[in-house]
Amino acid sequence: MKIGFIGLGNMGAPMAANLAKAGHDVTGFDTAGVSVEGVTKAETATDAVRGAEAVITMLPNGDILRAVADQIIPHMEKGAVFIDCSTVDVDSARAVADQAEQAGLLAVDAPVSGGIGGAAAGTLTFMAGGSDAAFAKAAPLFEIMGQKAVHCGTAGAGQAAKICNNMILGVTMIATCEAFALADKLGLDRQKMFDVVSTSSGYSWSMNAYCPAPGVGPQSPADNGYKPGFAAELMLKDLRLSQQAAESADADTPMGQIATALYEQFVEAEDGKGMDFSAMLPRFEKRGRS
Repeated sequence: MKIGFIGLGNMGAPMAANLAKAGHDVTGFDTAGVSVEGVTKAETATDAVRGAEAVITMLPNGDILRAVADQIIPHMEKGAVFIDCSTVDVDSARAVADQAEQAGLLAVDAPVSGGIGGAAAGTLTFMAGGSDAAFAKAAPLFEIMGQKAVHCGTAGAGQAAKICNNMILGVTMIATCEAFALADKLGLDRQKMFDVVSTSSGYSWSMNAYCPAPGVGPQSPADNGYKPGFAAELMLKDLRLSQQAAESADADTPMGQIATALYEQFVEAEDGKGMDFSAMLPRFEKRGRS
């Protein structure tokens, strides 16, 4: 398949490389002018999409997605599929899907879970929204770039699933870090804490797969000085999207609001920017009850 790929950052570059390794003809564009092995470098975004049967975008936010869509949709082949893998607000995802469909294209919003490691290994999970026909055309590409793709519903459903998932992740990571900090003050050994919680009702992905305590559980960013896996500022972005969606849908999300406020403080007023989102643990270690 001839594929255009726009947005060759930490996530997009390995995703595009995996498609090229699988034998697809991939042309990529990024404003930073990066080169990716096996991917033909385009001078402009429109050059990247001409003649493509599929166009994939991996972009920072909804405003940039809308701007790129305005630029590339008029130059895409009718019947091609526009697959946006960015994490953006639901309204932007739906607006771009509608714009694509009016131009005779298929459209899928397909944000991912799995981070940079999953992008490199081809083990991402895709949460997809769009028509059955659009998902069917995109599915073979999801199989190369990931280990699972879930068709969540119509346009915007993929973003809704990602936002809800990451709101849970942000809340549970904070709770996990609070619990370790409390265990420390109560004199409980961290390994014993992990052994109990990881096999009982406190079980969670934040505890069992991504433990924020160094030297406890499987390898995680905590064992590498909290260098990101998933940066705290990206968690803040996703939590803000969750609250934007909650406001739009009139949904009561008090834990999501609290998690957003805590990550705002951590990233913008403390030393959290550039740290993994699990670095909330050393933050809580230093603090007493206020």
